[in-house]
Amino acid sequence: MAIRLISSTILHPSPSSDPSICFDTKIPLTIFDKAAFDLNVSVLYAFRPPMPSNEAMKEGLLKALVNFPHLAGRFTTDELGRPCIHLNNAGIRVIETYIPTTLAEKLPFNPSTDIEDLFPPIEGIDELLQIQLNRYACGGVVIGQTCHHHVADGQSMSSFFFAWAKLVRGLDTHDIILPYHDRASISVPRNPLNVEYDHRSIEFRKSTNLEKVKSSTSIENLVVNFSVDFMNKLKMKVNEEDHNSNGTRPYQIYSTFECLLAHVWKKVTQARGLEPDECSQVRVAVNGRARIKPPVPMEYFGNLVLWAYPRLKVKELLQENHAYIAKAIHEEVTRVDNRYFKSFIDFGEMSKDDGGEELVSMAADIGNLLCPNLEVDSWMRFQFHNMDFGGGSPCAVLPAELPVEGLVIFVPSCKEGGGVDVVMALLHEHVQIFKQICHTF
Repeated sequence: MAIRLISSTILHPSPSSDPSICFDTKIPLTIFDKAAFDLNVSVLYAFRPPMPSNEAMKEGLLKALVNFPHLAGRFTTDELGRPCIHLNNAGIRVIETYIPTTLAEKLPFNPSTDIEDLFPPIEGIDELLQIQLNRYACGGVVIGQTCHHHVADGQSMSSFFFAWAKLVRGLDTHDIILPYHDRASISVPRNPLNVEYDHRSIEFRKSTNLEKVKSSTSIENLVVNFSVDFMNKLKMKVNEEDHNSNGTRPYQIYSTFECLLAHVWKKVTQARGLEPDECSQVRVAVNGRARIKPPVPMEYFGNLVLWAYPRLKVKELLQENHAYIAKAIHEEVTRVDNRYFKSFIDFGEMSKDDGGEELVSMAADIGNLLCPNLEVDSWMRFQFHNMDFGGGSPCAVLPAELPVEGLVIFVPSCKEGGGVDVVMALLHEHVQIFKQICHTF
């Protein structure tokens, strides 16, 4: 792709007027921040023309960052040696490029070949947030974003983008939902502490213990769309199966996420050709905002995600119906409740007295092979249609190339027909099989 660099600059927003945000403060990472991926996460948002000028985009960005000062900070440690975010207003990097083709000529993007140059670099950088404005000859814009996951989770970053878009459209700060920044308040331990689960082995690990792929070229990224019609049929099928095998159990209505994950898990297992007695596990992200009691404000800015681990044998995944798999997913996700989150918070407090032993997130390393397992994240509740800079909602939303086999992300589709796009990384030899069977029941 012919891409021309126009500029690369650091933007410094004005210090916030919010009295709860003190300039030059060091904010310790919470136990939830430490459990997140220790890397920069890259996401692409494509917008058809017309779009505001780059100057208008940057002006709105500066206004938004006033209310999201963590993004303009830097990682550091405090006097106790704790990892922190330094609210020093060091700024974010903005890169501007020009591409002498139309956006329509490039859509849909192939995540394995078409998007690498549309993102800022992720190695050897200090900035916690980077924005790359890729402007096409037609006036369309693709925003390539990188943000370190220890700063914020996906819901937090989507809130930031919604605020940025509104300010570019000319709305006032009073028209946006302001973030909730009190990280200490969401990690208050109980007295006495009560750690009920083995969090040191569930959310963290001492060393890398996953098999490494010999070559990253053996991993292929693909995007599969499941239409609204397909999703309706799938949900009807799953809930009818559950009703027919219900017996004396209360009737359970499974969510769209549970139904789709059951289907994808079954089809990926089939495509991989696993042995019947092998076990397969899914690491499923669970948002704690509504699960912690009392509920944490949905506008909380930071990380507040833990994981459930549904586990079945291959023969169950292949021979049992979708409802059986959805039930296993539902039960494990339900177990990650207020009690579990409170236990994790208490673990975070207790780990402060462990002599400074480093906690390494259980998140997979780049190049890992998860087979026979999966790791699944859902962006289905991120309301990307609210991200309107003045020319309409995005026509494509994609993560950067997924570098871990078995990593799966559910994204609300920006296609005209809607539905869900499933972005995943599989070994090359499993891709075509999955594509052939993924839309069959």
